[in-house]
Amino acid sequence: MNIIKKTLGLIIALSTLAVACATEPGNNTNSVTAASPSSTTSASPGAVSTAAPVPLPVLDALFSDEGFKTKLKSKLELTDEQLGALQKIAGDEVARLRQSNIEQQSAEQSSQAEQSRQHAAEAIRGVIGQQKAADLFAFASNYQIAGPENGTTELPADALPTIPNSVPTDTRVVVNIPAFRMDVFKDGSLVKSYKIGIGYPEFPLPTGLRKAETIIFNPTWTPPDEPWVAKMKNVSVGEKVAAGSKLNPLGPIKIPIGLPSLIHGGKSPAKLGTFASHGCVGLTSAQVQDFATLLAQVAGNEISPSALKTYFADKTKTRVVKLGQKIPVELRYETIVLEDGKLHIYRDVYDQDTNTEEKLRAVLEANGIKLEDLDEAERMQILEALNAMSRHPSRGTLPAATATKPVADNPTATASTSPEATKVANKKGATTPGRKPIGKNQKEVVIELTDLKGKGYPAAVNLDTGSGKPATVAIAKATPNQAP
Repeated sequence: MNIIKKTLGLIIALSTLAVACATEPGNNTNSVTAASPSSTTSASPGAVSTAAPVPLPVLDALFSDEGFKTKLKSKLELTDEQLGALQKIAGDEVARLRQSNIEQQSAEQSSQAEQSRQHAAEAIRGVIGQQKAADLFAFASNYQIAGPENGTTELPADALPTIPNSVPTDTRVVVNIPAFRMDVFKDGSLVKSYKIGIGYPEFPLPTGLRKAETIIFNPTWTPPDEPWVAKMKNVSVGEKVAAGSKLNPLGPIKIPIGLPSLIHGGKSPAKLGTFASHGCVGLTSAQVQDFATLLAQVAGNEISPSALKTYFADKTKTRVVKLGQKIPVELRYETIVLEDGKLHIYRDVYDQDTNTEEKLRAVLEANGIKLEDLDEAERMQILEALNAMSRHPSRGTLPAATATKPVADNPTATASTSPEATKVANKKGATTPGRKPIGKNQKEVVIELTDLKGKGYPAAVNLDTGSGKPATVAIAKATPNQAP
């Protein structure tokens, strides 16, 4: 019975793929198709990032899709026994996560979700080997975006940047997950930024290159077969929730960006800048209306105020607007960002171990400077922030970057530091005297680097915080070391 129930639920909700966000357009739809200017993009599924395993709820759902299993078996030359073992691994780990109820915003629970992903990945490698496991994750990532046809995405392979903090030169949407920020670029110029909510650690936003093709007004919602749905009042698994219903969490608009994710409204301002969804980019209803209008504009469409009024006149009627051209949606996970001469260090919200000296060096060197080129105070402040904003801050001696030469240039170098650095690191919180300690719930540290003024990724433009007020960010200037 459990297998039958799960299969039926996933057939109904495969388009949702274990997230609250994704739905079918629903009945009674009208398609509004704009004139299509010549597209500046072409297809390639190879642009999808496969650096990390597919989220477990997604992988578990895919294994209930017979088309996926058939193609996977053929592509990787798997036996029926191997296929069954892989499906059991995914199912068991998801069941364990559900029992743990890992949907809260805490470091311990986020870490547990990451441990489950790692455990599943190791178990999969044990069944089919490291290379086939990597091929499985890559195939699953492509399949969830392209669908059963697997290979019909229309984005260029070289459209995904290979250097950190890359600034687009085309028209696209860029989401930096740990920064809780979404940017809209038009022909290489940043035109608007939005503060967003992101997926819970158990249902993380994926990374890679997606595409937006349609805007769906007044979407319906089909609740997936998930434990968190069972906790909702007046909602049943598989029973469609009508457009405009107060029980519909998608808000007035959704923009599909490839399974299992959407950009959609319905969030309160308090949910922005935090975990807010099951694998989607969350906006307030006012934000998503503004974003949809801008997205249509940069895609060559024009949604006039009168058209919007018409769409929302009957909130129970779903309408689909096809964009004039496919717009790339790039999902990044960058916790170290040089932005207009200011180094932003974000908390590692999905426990990806990204706040490292190696990542820091890559960001600085992409902007023509080495870590050793910074003065002692700047290096110390940056290293303190990297440590504090990691998921597992350490106590004691700071990393080797405070040495005169980087470890890579000096094989005999150890993780030693200057006497000043050691004294600072051994203090509670590893904070240089004279600077405010970094709080355990602080989401961002910003350090101004005078030598890099004007360099890096652009600062937010016309930032929509969802509150109707502009955001303010405190900037910490590097201060000289002070004796304790």
